[in-house]
Formats: sequence, C-alpha cells, structure tokens
Amino acid sequence: MTPSPTSVELRPLAIGEIIDRAATFWRAHLKPLFVLCLGFDLLNYIAVKAFTLAMTRTVGVLPGLGRAPAGTDPTQALTQSGIMLGLMLVLYVFLVWNFWVATTAAARYVIPARLGEPVRPSEGLRRAVSRLGTLTATYLLSIGWSVGVTLLLCLPGSVVMGLGVVAAVTGKGSGGSTALSIALIIIGAIVLGVGALAAVLWYFLRFMLLPPVLAMEDVGAWAAFKRSGALLKGRVEPGFMGRGTVRAMVLSTVVGGILIAVSLVSGLPAWIVRLAYGGNLLDPAAQAAIPQALLVPAELLQVVGQSFFTPLSFVVSAFFYVDMRVRREGLDLERRIATAEPAAPSP
Repeated sequence: MTPSPTSVELRPLAIGEIIDRAATFWRAHLKPLFVLCLGFDLLNYIAVKAFTLAMTRTVGVLPGLGRAPAGTDPTQALTQSGIMLGLMLVLYVFLVWNFWVATTAAARYVIPARLGEPVRPSEGLRRAVSRLGTLTATYLLSIGWSVGVTLLLCLPGSVVMGLGVVAAVTGKGSGGSTALSIALIIIGAIVLGVGALAAVLWYFLRFMLLPPVLAMEDVGAWAAFKRSGALLKGRVEPGFMGRGTVRAMVLSTVVGGILIAVSLVSGLPAWIVRLAYGGNLLDPAAQAAIPQALLVPAELLQVVGQSFFTPLSFVVSAFFYVDMRVRREGLDLERRIATAEPAAPSP
C-alpha cells in the first residue's frame, strides 16, 4: 500500500542520510527500477556495439595501434583518426543524452514515491517521452555551455604544449632545447588531461538536477537550464559542506565510486574473453576477431549487472532534488499546508 502524503517525513537531510535513504528506497523498489533502467542500458549497449563495428569496418587497423602496415600514407592515417574521433564524439553525445532521458524517467517515478504519492514506472517513461523535445533542447544548451567551460579549463595545458612545440621547432639541433620541449609537451599533456577530466566532472555536477526538474516541473528548455543551476547555487547551511555544489560533488563521488566498482566486477567475464581471444586490447583487428557468440553474452551479463545498480544514482539525484527544494523553498511546509485538514467551522 502506498503511504499517504501526510505519513511521509520531509525535512532537511544530511549527506549521509540522503545516501542511506536513497539506498533503502533503491532496495525496496529494485524490480521496477531495474526494469526501467534495463531498456536504456540495452540501448546504450546497442549504440556502443554499432560504434565498435563501424570503427572496425570504416577505420580498419588504426596506425599506431596494433598491426599498422608499414608505409601507411600520412593523409590516410589522419583521415582514419579523424573518422574515429568523429564517431567517438557522436557516441558520447548520444550516451549522455540517453542518460538524461533515463534519469528523467526514473525521477518521475522516484520523487512522487518519495513524497508518498501513488505512481507507476510507466508514468516515468511517459513523462520522459512527452518531455523529449524540451529535454533535447536543454541538452543542446548544456553542451554549448560546457564547450566554453571545457575550452577554458583546457587552455593552460594547450598553451604549455604549444610552447613545447615552438621550442622544438625553433631549437632544432640543441640538446637543451630538445629536453625542454619534451618536458613542456609532457607537462602540457598532463595539465590538458586534468583540465578535460575536470570539464567532464563539472558538466555532470552542474546539470545533476536537470532531469528531476524536467521530470517534475512544467518549464521550458531555458527555464529548466536556469532552474537546475539555481537549485545548486550558493549555500544551504553554514560551513564548507553547506554549499550546494559541494554537497552534489560528495554525493556524485560516493555513488560514482560504487558504480565504477560494480562495472569492473560485472565486466570481468567480458574482459576475460577479450584477453583470451583478442590478446592486445589496443589492436582493433584482434578485437574484431573475437567470436561474438562468446563476447555478446559476457557483455550482456555486464549490462544486466549495471542495470541493478545504476538506478541508485537516479534515486540519489531525485532525493537530492527533494532535499534542495525542502531547504530552499520549504517544500515540506508547502505539503503540510496542502494536506492539512480544514478546521471545523465554529458554531
């Protein structure tokens, strides 16, 4: 039996309480969350599989990876690398978009259930489909915003690498200049990698509450974009841990660590098959020769394992959305007033 809204306790929660209650909710609703998540994970698997086949057939054996034939034309090598990067970019954009759709569908199920309202998993899926246009438009806005942040964070590493290249070109024949240029290029590459990683983390942190907003609030793309940022901005209690972004970062780190560990464990059968039959993991030709009759079941086992635990991240983001609304907008008081029984009229 679904509890009534008046029986649900709503109050500001500490970070540990959010994780604990989210884990309890996830265990109690494991079956519907698993079914809801499995379809999206299978769609991701199909996309990754199609990308792998397209890369193998279109690009072939990549120069510098595996058994690249001697005397490969530099222009052809550059073209192949460009095709590979383009396919990877398309795949990444699709996977993140599908993640937002899945999180929106799950949030539409989790949040009403958290508030004690009757809800079915199919309602979350219908909500995600009905908001697909707005979600896609908001996603494009987030990509545009993240491009600027990525360029800014990657600028220091790019400048250092550029200085290294300039030192290598202008100091040809000098041992000291060569060592300096190599050092600058290595340091620049490290700084560039750190900046790119920070940009990815910033993106998922900044838009952590975007799917719950789209799931629960009837707002447009631009309003949802601003709304998700406004809920995270500033602090909700004294101290460093009182900042919304810091709380979101801690929650994302804890849940991300759990999901990475689960992915590694559930992916062991697939990695064993790849190593046993493919040998060199960096050789596309060797990996393409792996019998799909063995590889596909091992990969599907990983997908099923992830589908059990991935909803935990959806539940955490939904609970965090409710908590931020309780802290910033008094959602608990609003619901108490809405569900309070009217006073009996005086005689």
